[in-house]
Amino acid sequence: MSFFDTVGKMAIGSRLRLLTDKITEDAAQIYKLYNVDMQPKWFPVFYQLSQQEGQTITAIAKDIGHSHPSVSKIISEMAAHGLVKEKKDKSDGRRNMVSLSAKGKEIVTKIQHQYTDVNNAIEELQANTRNNLWKAIEEWEFLLQQQSLLQRVQQQKKQRESQDVEIVPFQLQYQQAFKNLNEEWISTYFTMEAADYKALDNPKAYILDKGGYILVALYKGEPAGVCALIKMDDPEYDFEMAKMAVSPRMQGKHIGWLLGQAIVAKAKEAGARKIYLESNTILKPAVNLYYKMGFSKVIGHASPYERCNIQMELDIQ
Repeated sequence: MSFFDTVGKMAIGSRLRLLTDKITEDAAQIYKLYNVDMQPKWFPVFYQLSQQEGQTITAIAKDIGHSHPSVSKIISEMAAHGLVKEKKDKSDGRRNMVSLSAKGKEIVTKIQHQYTDVNNAIEELQANTRNNLWKAIEEWEFLLQQQSLLQRVQQQKKQRESQDVEIVPFQLQYQQAFKNLNEEWISTYFTMEAADYKALDNPKAYILDKGGYILVALYKGEPAGVCALIKMDDPEYDFEMAKMAVSPRMQGKHIGWLLGQAIVAKAKEAGARKIYLESNTILKPAVNLYYKMGFSKVIGHASPYERCNIQMELDIQ
């Protein structure tokens, strides 16, 4: 059993590099076979210039999907071998235009048989495989453009770690955690206000005894996040979703999302029609979470908090 059979798909980068190294090694030998003075890494730039004379490094980089520094380095190497030349753009003296030199143009003619033979070799190789590698690469490139491998791994990490999160009703044993978690984020960005102390110092009297609810997110048994539903005396809204806080040390585990979903479910269970909330746009992750949950922006409501600069509502009927 080979190393890759043992380690599995998590070594995809290493396996692709080995395949790339093998093909690149063969490519260098193929250029020698056809007496073409070329390095494999130069080919995208060379081919682009063979199709269109006089391009800027920026344009070349964009067309072949390479970085500007990478193309600039390749141009320098090719120029040292006499394959390209640079000159100032007549219409804009700040730009250098790159084109093939006479030696480079000679290679354009010389390399045509190599193109034919390499293409036929690839076609023959592909005909002897059950899977079309070229099509597979196109599919992978498309999917990774939509969501990178890093983002996909981050998502998997969140999903795995969220399995250790339990949402439970508030108990007096969580009162200090309720205050600490909220005070931590409020003090980081703003100043604690009178309305904060009312809710955090006595959540039972200020929230629970008035018909509200508090949920606590436990991560492996320890309080990691909290969120409250405060009963509102308002003809339009039944509850305010407030005092949502997640420990900075526990972020990235879907705790905010799980708390939000649980709070909305609790509001529905209580027969609520609409939920209201207040926040500040400096808290971008939180505001993005609210939009993801389905909240929309509203205006015109009085707020007891100086830090409030955005108000939102969620219709849950």
